Amino acid sequence: MLQPLRGRNAGEYWNGLRCYEPRGGCRAARPCLEGSKSRSWLSGLPTRPVVRFPSYAEAVMRSRIPLSRLLSILAVGLFFGACREPAAPVGSSVGRAQVSLAPGDGLHGAIAFHSNRNGNVQIFVMNADGSHVTLVTNNTALNFGPVWSPDGTRIVFSSNVGGDFQIYVIDADGTGMTQITNAAQAFNPVWSPDGRQIAFTSNRDGNFDVFVMNADGTGATTKLTSNAGDNSPASWSPDGKQILLVRTLDGDNELYVMNADGTGVTRLTTNEGEGDHAGWSPDGKRIVFSSTRDAGNLHIFLMNADGTGVTQLNSGDFTDDDPVWSPDGKKIAFQSTRDGHEEIYIMNADGTGQTRLTFNQGIFNAVPSWRSRPLP
Repeated sequence: MLQPLRGRNAGEYWNGLRCYEPRGGCRAARPCLEGSKSRSWLSGLPTRPVVRFPSYAEAVMRSRIPLSRLLSILAVGLFFGACREPAAPVGSSVGRAQVSLAPGDGLHGAIAFHSNRNGNVQIFVMNADGSHVTLVTNNTALNFGPVWSPDGTRIVFSSNVGGDFQIYVIDADGTGMTQITNAAQAFNPVWSPDGRQIAFTSNRDGNFDVFVMNADGTGATTKLTSNAGDNSPASWSPDGKQILLVRTLDGDNELYVMNADGTGVTRLTTNEGEGDHAGWSPDGKRIVFSSTRDAGNLHIFLMNADGTGVTQLNSGDFTDDDPVWSPDGKKIAFQSTRDGHEEIYIMNADGTGQTRLTFNQGIFNAVPSWRSRPLP
């Protein structure tokens, strides 16, 4: 059974899944009201009871039911899969650019993201201008939360391809998929800047805590957090000395920073309902993050690395989430439901020039990660 939340979320039910609202918007990583309805993704069908999907980062981390019991729920994805394109071979291009952007726009490199455009939730890559969309994973599991390695040759992500949710690494061309965790459940991996370590969250000791391991999965795993809340790493500082994390206590998400060895934990935000995604700018001076401080709507904000100088970058009656910096710090990629579907957008780091990159009606594209080198 779903477990009711307490405090400010009283009356809501959290089961680690996302809710699609009647107007078609998606409250990414937000609790669903019991009895809420969802507009079907399939044109012409009547409104159905809410269809809940994994919320790929914080929400899965904060699941109030055993994740093994989510597997039967995820089978609903097969219903939508019948209306998708057939799965493309790994490493094959499955789309073309949908927008025309000037060369001077600074859209360099490649973006990794997850999408259910082929039925199952898979990892894809595309050029930063939206061109050359390419399938990376190709299985019947849920694959989500991709993050490029610092050298741009590999992608780390979470998947339940082996049953439980674990951390995997795969080459950028879709080969060499390797499982690197094997205890309890593991999510939300982030690379250290030198590529030698990966921080992630796991419930292997009860609560969800942050752990660090070697990037190849060998050697000892070190636990960095131990408190009453749930903890998940969001980003490693560019100099490798600190880790940005999301801590959840009594249904309230806040951003913290700690030293890479788990000491010196400092709270950065003090607003109820912070988002589940945040990251340091390449120069280490600023942090981009998502927050519901704008009248409960999830949007993207900037702040100084010490938590001061908060600036809102977008607004509206829709969701903006999963912000990630371009390698040069001039752009930010994110996902948004502003056009009625969950799509990937980019904008300048000051919030101007917001441009849609993916055009896939009725499916979702989320959690981008940006490397400096374009696809071959």
